[in-house]
Parts: sequence; structure tokens; C-alpha cells
Amino acid sequence: MHKKFSRPARAVYLITLVAVALPASTLAGGFSLNEQSASAMGTANAGAAANPENATTVLFNPAGMSQLSGTNISFGAAVLDIDAEAKPRTIQASNQLGMPVSGSAGGDIADPAVLPNFYLTHEVSDTIDVGFGIHAPYGLASDYKDNFKGRYFADETELTAISFSPSIAVSNGSGLSMGAGINLIYAEGKLTKFQDNSGTKASATGPDLAPEQGYANIEGDDVGVTFRVGFLYEFNGSTQVGLTAQTGTTLELEGDAAFTGLAVLTPPGSPVVGGGAAVGIDSTEPARVPLAIPESATLGIRHEITDSVTLLVGATYAKWSRFEALNVYGTDSTKPVTGRTSGLITHIPEKWDNTWQFNLGGVWQATPKWAFKAGYAWDESPVDKYVTARIPSSDRHWLSLGTQWSDASSGWTVDAAVGTLLFTDDAKVSDQPYILTASGTQPNPADPNSGYEAEYDLSAWSAGIQVSKAF
Repeated sequence: MHKKFSRPARAVYLITLVAVALPASTLAGGFSLNEQSASAMGTANAGAAANPENATTVLFNPAGMSQLSGTNISFGAAVLDIDAEAKPRTIQASNQLGMPVSGSAGGDIADPAVLPNFYLTHEVSDTIDVGFGIHAPYGLASDYKDNFKGRYFADETELTAISFSPSIAVSNGSGLSMGAGINLIYAEGKLTKFQDNSGTKASATGPDLAPEQGYANIEGDDVGVTFRVGFLYEFNGSTQVGLTAQTGTTLELEGDAAFTGLAVLTPPGSPVVGGGAAVGIDSTEPARVPLAIPESATLGIRHEITDSVTLLVGATYAKWSRFEALNVYGTDSTKPVTGRTSGLITHIPEKWDNTWQFNLGGVWQATPKWAFKAGYAWDESPVDKYVTARIPSSDRHWLSLGTQWSDASSGWTVDAAVGTLLFTDDAKVSDQPYILTASGTQPNPADPNSGYEAEYDLSAWSAGIQVSKAF
């Protein structure tokens, strides 16, 4: 996110303020968000690609719009809260001289967040439907206390994204529907950390005038596009199958890298302090951070066991291996603050794995107006080899309950859902400086002593509400 926006970008920015970014460990693998619809949350998103209950099908499978009559709207919000904190007794942190870094465990790195959404569909004819959605498909946030022991590797991390999704569906009138949609994504990101000045200060041969630590603040924004296609086939009145796929893209978050109090050594013959002195400098330069958005595919099955009981099953595959590293490029490499001619300011290896999410859910229609839901999902984390303080994460179980009230005569429906994440392991973070060479990622030979290790306690809960209306 740039500090200075054009007027259209500023308008979008104001909209995104209500869609607060979420901690990585609460997400549907990587930085995708599970909580897009309370009606689907009640069954842990099971079978969402084959269960077009309302206008949220714009997101889950645009082909499902063909099974909605007239005009439909759905709107709501989810509240998410996560507890993510390093265990104090597990923390090991060292600076460039190999000395322990003083400070705290960093506190709970995430605050509760609110995630709103809005969807609309309209039946143009017996065979064509159109729709539109506004939602937050991706998000990520962590923010440590300033005296965090791992502050030389992470302070604040934030990704906020909002998607505008026009869609269309076509039905052949014999049980098969096809849909397509565009996701126009506006995203903004922020990376900050404290700069360790101990190595530069120790190597000074002149006066040491540099602060103990500096600070780096990198911000950028971009607009990207992905495409979604979906198919929905009704075998009979009881069973239908949905399949949807989405393309990936790479967002180029462009903005500024601002450095304050960064220690450098003055060259020989420098006036006033002479050569070899350690001084702190401030600088700002243009910066760019590529961010990979994965391709994904989702299969959903909906089967009515009886008139009052429905079984929902789903599976989603996401190609998170696209996210190989978090690289920060400076577009002005001539400034002394970077001292790099390649333009690569920071290289943080990620090398995420592709993931699966498997979902199972059920709906009991207790009365004509009241239904009750339950769901379970096994959600793989893409984070494996490189678990960093910016994204502590592990595999998790998602358990959810939901209820739905509907009034057929008025067309109003209200959904509510709650859920919790049970993590299989404590996240084991291990950070050290890396560089990118022709042969790949390597530990930084110029800084062999810096490091941060810790285990993290993770837990999370969510709640959502949604109102739908059929006109």
C-alpha cells in the first residue's frame, strides 16, 4: 500500500478497512480465508461447490446461480480471534555477534478481526443468471511487541485483500450448469522489522555514533485478476456434484521501503567524524514485493439421505508451491542504504507445499423453518521446511456448528455459525538470515550468528452471521 493513493485506490482502501487481515494460522491453508459465508461455515464449507443455498454460490461455484430463482442477496460478517504466542522458555535469539537478544516473547501477535461480505444474483432468463460478490479472499497479520526477542526477523506482517467478483451461469435445462467469474483483487501489504546494528557497530574503527538498532518499514499495493470456472450436475432430485477451479496469479506489491537508524561505516576521509565511524542513516526508496496467489480446485457433493437430512462432502486442492520466497526488491539500488547492486533487499525462503482440505458436513431440517448444521474439515498447512516468525502455522482440524432460520413466505433466511481450530502441533519457528544465489537459497555467510527459534501455542475460534433474501 502506497502512502499516497490515487482517488480510486483510496476509495478501495477505505472499503478494506472493515476487512481486517487475519493471522496466517487461522487460514484455509496459506493466507486464504475460510470464513466467507456463515451458511457454509456451519458445515465447515463441506460440499459448498454443490450446495447453492443462496447468493454466496457466486464465490463457491458460479454455476450454482442457475438453481436460484429471481433475485437473491446475501450479506454478513465473520468474527475471528486467534491466540498465537511464543512460549517464553523455548525462545533462543541471538544477534550478529552471537550474543543473546534481550526482550520478551512478543505477546499475542493477533487481535480479533471482522470479515464482511456481500453477494447478489439475478435470473436473467430460464437459462442465464448473473451475480456479483464483494469479499476478502486473502488475509494475513501478525504484530509483535517492540521488545520481542525475535524483532530482527519480524515485527509487523500484514496482507489485506478485497475481491470484486462478477459472474455468469448458463444452464442446459437438463441438470447441467456451467459458470464463470472474474476476481478483481486489490491487495496491500506491510512488512516491518527492527534492524540489528551490532555487527556494524563492532566493526567500527572510528567513533561509534550509530543507534543500537534501526527499523525497516516496507509497504506496497497492487491490483490483480484471477478467473474462476464451475460446473454443477444434478444426477437426480437427491444428489448433485459441483466442481470449480480458479487460476493463480502473482501480485506485484509496489510501494516504498523506508529505513531509519540503519548503521553504516563512513568511508575514508569523511568530514567531521572521519573514516570507519559507525553512523545511523535514514533512507526511503521504491520497493517491490512479488506475492504468489495459488491455483485451486474444489469438488463438492450434496446428497439428501432423507427429506430432513442432507450429507455434504468436499475437497480442495491448492497449489501453494507457487509461493517459494518472500523477496523484497529495491528499485533504486544506487542508494547507500542497500549497498546492493542486484536490487534484492531481503530474501526470506518459504518453499510452501501444495495442500489439501477435506470437508464433511450435515444439515438436519428439524422443522420447516429451522435447520441445524455441523461440519468438520482437515486443513493442511503449506508451511513445512521454513517456519518463520512472520507465519507460524501447522496442520489443523476445523470443527463447526450452525443454525438456519428461514421463512418461505417472506423469502428471508438467517444463518449463524461458530467454529474452532484445533492445531495438531505447536508451530516450531526457526529463523536465520538467507541470501539468494545462482544455486538457490543459502545461509548468509556475512551473518552466521543471527538466529531466532521458538515454539508457538496456537488456538482460534470464529463466529459468523448471514442474512439472505430471495425476491
